[in-house]
Amino acid sequence: PPTDSLQDIRTEMVQTMLDCGIDVEIHHHEVGTAGQGEIDIRFCPLLICGDRMMLYKYIVKNVAHRHGKTATFMPKPLFEDNGTGMHTHQSLWQGDTPLFAGNGYAGLSQMALHYIGGLLHHAPALLAFTNPTTNSYKRLVPGYEAPVNLAYSQRNRSASVRIPMYSPSPKSKRVEFRCPDPSCNIYLALSAMLMAGLDGIERQLDPGEPLDKNLYDLSAEERAGVPQTAGSLEASLDHLEQDRDFLLQGDVFSDDLIDAWLDYKRTEEVDALRLRPHPYEFALYYDV
Repeated sequence: PPTDSLQDIRTEMVQTMLDCGIDVEIHHHEVGTAGQGEIDIRFCPLLICGDRMMLYKYIVKNVAHRHGKTATFMPKPLFEDNGTGMHTHQSLWQGDTPLFAGNGYAGLSQMALHYIGGLLHHAPALLAFTNPTTNSYKRLVPGYEAPVNLAYSQRNRSASVRIPMYSPSPKSKRVEFRCPDPSCNIYLALSAMLMAGLDGIERQLDPGEPLDKNLYDLSAEERAGVPQTAGSLEASLDHLEQDRDFLLQGDVFSDDLIDAWLDYKRTEEVDALRLRPHPYEFALYYDV
């Protein structure tokens, strides 16, 4: 059988997206088993992007249903298989002028580097919005191309921030935050990422040195010096509780919203899952 047995279904999804005004750049099968695929949409302003992502998921699920299948955006549906991310490419423009192109590392401007500094500095708190489910942290584990290292690089896919180098054009200069997954509330996630980047620009946060080394060549001491993403939703929620001031600027977020988010996630998801016996526990302990 063909390696890519779902191309026709994805093509129908893409055609439906185009009919609905969503600009699609490319689609292809992904490395995960059980029919994992990728459909990339073209960049657009933040609010429009949020609206298009809502429509995107609706189209994917309904076209799949039409063919007698289901589509999931669950970050890690299968154990020991590649998870599903929502790599988010970001750039700032002033009118028709791209602001991230410059003469710095990987062709970035100083503004872009400070933006990266903001993403990395606030990443532990950001993940409470960009990776907001207990399942999200089963994806954020070493291996499977998961972006667990809070660092930036132009070629290291395990870094949480990557600088794509596909084109030398200043208009193509952007940063890719690889942590987010599609279980997020897209509007909260996009807004939080932007606020983190803008805080980095305002405070001129230094992103540090890029992580261009092969991680497998690093000594244990060097690896220990690279910050990692949180290992659980509970940890990310704790970080958000402590690091929220950058989100409150300009009244983009409010304390009431953040408190409600923290309370709901802790009560309805973290505690709810922790208190329930897991199916795997039966395999481990049923015959004790």
